[in-house]
Amino acid sequence: MTKPLRQAFAPIILLCALACFATTPRSALAAETAPYEEGLLRLSELMGSIHYLRALCGAQDGNRWRDEMEALVSAEGNNNEDRRRRLVERFNRGYRAFASVYRECTPSARKAVERYMAEGAELSAEISARYSR
Repeated sequence: MTKPLRQAFAPIILLCALACFATTPRSALAAETAPYEEGLLRLSELMGSIHYLRALCGAQDGNRWRDEMEALVSAEGNNNEDRRRRLVERFNRGYRAFASVYRECTPSARKAVERYMAEGAELSAEISARYSR
């Protein structure tokens, strides 16, 4: 995994979330599912998996990915508890998926982190480009 990808991933998530949420009225969010909903849910799941695997493999991130998830949830605001719950559930699902399989860092765990980091960067850039004004 390249250092620029790691550095770019976190800000893109926040920008993606802020751009999407800032352009959609809260009443519309409550009334219907946003077109980028599935993308944000997948992004949440990726962050949960990355959070678990990077810690397992000795990364010195601390709670970085949990904090990024909190930023995503905070960008949503407190008006839609159902969406907040779904985002958090997907983060936890991503975390548990690998916690149930990996107890130590392996080459496949490292490869999963690389793939998920790349997918997350691509997904967040796509959501931001497609749905922000």
